[in-house]
Amino acid sequence: MANSTMVTEFLLVGSPDGWDLSFLYFTVFPMTYLGTLLGNLLIVTVTTADQNLHTPMYFFLRNLSILDMCYISVTVPNACVNSLTGNRAISGAGCATQTFLVFFCAYVEMLFLTIMAWDRYLAICQPLQYLFIMNPQICVRMTLATLISGVLYAGVHTGNTFRLSFCQSNVVYQFFCDVSSLLRLSCSDTTSNMILILVSIIVVGGGCFAIIIMSYIHIFSAVLKFPTRAPGKAFSTCTPHILMVSIFLSSGTAVYLRSSATSDTLQDMVLSAFYIMVPPFLNPLIYSLRNKQVKEAVRRVMQRQLFSGKYKRNKYGTDVTHLNSIMRK
Repeated sequence: MANSTMVTEFLLVGSPDGWDLSFLYFTVFPMTYLGTLLGNLLIVTVTTADQNLHTPMYFFLRNLSILDMCYISVTVPNACVNSLTGNRAISGAGCATQTFLVFFCAYVEMLFLTIMAWDRYLAICQPLQYLFIMNPQICVRMTLATLISGVLYAGVHTGNTFRLSFCQSNVVYQFFCDVSSLLRLSCSDTTSNMILILVSIIVVGGGCFAIIIMSYIHIFSAVLKFPTRAPGKAFSTCTPHILMVSIFLSSGTAVYLRSSATSDTLQDMVLSAFYIMVPPFLNPLIYSLRNKQVKEAVRRVMQRQLFSGKYKRNKYGTDVTHLNSIMRK
């Protein structure tokens, strides 16, 4: 310890020894990132432009889409640039910022998914009180409370991680600053860190999962009492959210169990990439392809844009702005 040098920067080695993953960083990562941005931007645009989607459910869906764009932007662009330039160094402050943002986005996404499950429970099981309980002020306050608690949650975990001493290797075998990889590099006692992570997973993850499960138990029991055609519509409303929750929780659980059970670098990187990239990428696909209201809203928005474009032309097919410029000349 007396002759050791304290680590001031880290090296994000995105390719384990003996593996050349440059193909992923040049093709799969950019395409997934671009698809995630375009899909979630479409949901944000449609839910904002269409008045029929100005409801609490689509308010939180819009927030979830914005969060997903931020979530994948924290890690994937930096990994692609590092692979392209060959410069994989990241400063200690940059690594701490990336860790903070990953914790923040994962925590807030879990709470948004929980709130959306509770929203569906109120809409189906208590329809008469739904608009009174889920009024715009309550939705905004829940969103602000989620964001503020996310800042505190990420701050505690990031501060607890970077108070450690890193005086051994500075090579992180990940494409981003992953906490489990950083803890393996520390020369300090990481027992308190592991306890904090375990407690937070049990409290936050377990609590949110319990609320989601209880919400859908009540939803399914109430739906079975509906008329013959009503259950299908109710189930189709809840199915996209069930799929999204299942994907997010299963991928997060797989990352946690894998990192605690073994330190195989390639499998850790694959699971981490799945956890970081797949849920944000599938979110717009699930909510747009399986949701009739979203598809109808997309059609209405496109029709309005086409109609407004045709309206600018006169009966001879000449653009009005072009005709005005000719008359001025």
